[in-house]
Amino acid sequence: MKIREVLTDLRGLTPDDLRGRARDLEDQVFRLRLRSSMGQAESGHKIRPLRRELARLKTVLREKGVKD
Repeated sequence: MKIREVLTDLRGLTPDDLRGRARDLEDQVFRLRLRSSMGQAESGHKIRPLRRELARLKTVLREKGVKD
């Protein structure tokens, strides 16, 4: 899926759905960072795409004028 399509899909969601997805992504990033710090190197390359998606979610939330 291209970034524009992803953004279009995200913009179609409600603020509550966006917040829920953001919480899930934050949890996943936290768990991957924890694994990475414990020496499980396989999870290191998975963090960056999750952080980018989280940033996109937060951007869409701000576009909608929603405060966290």
